[in-house]
Amino acid sequence: MNILITGASRGIGAAIARRFAAPGNVVCINYMKSLEAAQGVARDCEQGGAETVLVAGDVRNEDDLKSLAAVFGPGVGVDVLVHNAAIGVLKPWDKIRTGQWDLTLESSLRPFWLLTRLCVLNEGANVIGLSSMGSRQFVPGYAAMGVAKAGVEALTRQLAVELAPRVRVNTVCGGLVRTDALKYFHDAEGMIRFAENHTPLKGIASADDIAAVVHLLCDPRARWVTGQVIVADGGLSLL
Repeated sequence: MNILITGASRGIGAAIARRFAAPGNVVCINYMKSLEAAQGVARDCEQGGAETVLVAGDVRNEDDLKSLAAVFGPGVGVDVLVHNAAIGVLKPWDKIRTGQWDLTLESSLRPFWLLTRLCVLNEGANVIGLSSMGSRQFVPGYAAMGVAKAGVEALTRQLAVELAPRVRVNTVCGGLVRTDALKYFHDAEGMIRFAENHTPLKGIASADDIAAVVHLLCDPRARWVTGQVIVADGGLSLL
């Protein structure tokens, strides 16, 4: 399979790349600045038997997206397309500048539409988005990112119908995940304590917990699942 993952040099994206590290797979690891980190992920994937391709690119840039879409060669299709890359502002709604608002949507929501359109998607391909619980409930400072992720969830449903029956489209909506992104939240330690104390499955997710759900959705046994937003939060949102 040909697997293309945006923002795959660290965090959830890197964990997803490692999940697809198997003989016969070619994993494209997209990164923006962290070449050394991307090379480390590539080594891990190669140890698992996969071939790898490293592609630097900013998902906000249409030319970079065109290069990503053609990474496997002219006319060669993609079997798994994972939209993981996201850059966003964490501020109260009235403190967000116009450029910061645009940056957030341009790095998460727009590539979900545009890169999917640019890629040649093979018969039976899977397109997977990444969302978070801030798309559907209040998280301090999450106004712009929450809107972007809610848009990803809405577009998941739209694309699932428009690309059927050749391609399945789903999104994984994670709860609190232990990645470097947590450090950008104002009260990260408080959020972690709350999740650890109240999540029915106890604790908070690792990046691999989310990657495992992405991998599961791409399994042929999930062939009847499309247009769904799968919540993976250990049950926290049920309370």
